[in-house]
Amino acid sequence: MSEAPHIQRNIRRTVVGCAAAAVGMIGLAYASVPLYDLFCKATGFDGTPSIRTANDSQVLDREIAIRFDSNVAPGLNWRFAPEKPEIKVKLGETTTVLYKVTNAGDKPTTGIATYNVQPDLAGSYFSKLECFCFTEQTLQPGETIESAVVFYVDPRILQDSDVKDLSSITLSYTYFPSKGGKPVAEVATSPKNPIVQ
Repeated sequence: MSEAPHIQRNIRRTVVGCAAAAVGMIGLAYASVPLYDLFCKATGFDGTPSIRTANDSQVLDREIAIRFDSNVAPGLNWRFAPEKPEIKVKLGETTTVLYKVTNAGDKPTTGIATYNVQPDLAGSYFSKLECFCFTEQTLQPGETIESAVVFYVDPRILQDSDVKDLSSITLSYTYFPSKGGKPVAEVATSPKNPIVQ
């Protein structure tokens, strides 16, 4: 009988521990998306370019081709293209490239651009100083705007055996319809699943 209070205390501790673990996992699940995004931006993981405030790199004679890919997701009637599909830059050289986007629709629409770099391993060496990504743009019918991306390829790429021999990097942007500062995917229309606006 003297063991019963001890066993009940152990059961309570186990229940409290399991409940705390469950609450912690739920909290971690909610925090995982912003934490993953922060991790990718800080490390260049999964093709996410690094965001920098200044370029203190030395410019090297080694050149690399930068290809620019532009896409528009379904649900956004925009035309979107870089001024040039490809350029060559020296490692460490700060470069500015302009993109042009036009609302080809007959009503004002809002979009937001996301981006990545391919190959993924080059993401940590592709450093953006300025970009139009994750900034909502509302365009009137027929309106055209130009947006700039300012970047450099960090010369430290030559010290990474996995990517030191790369001859090209692709920077890919996709404009999505936007609501409340976040990209939204187009909802499939069906009798059971109508689009509500």
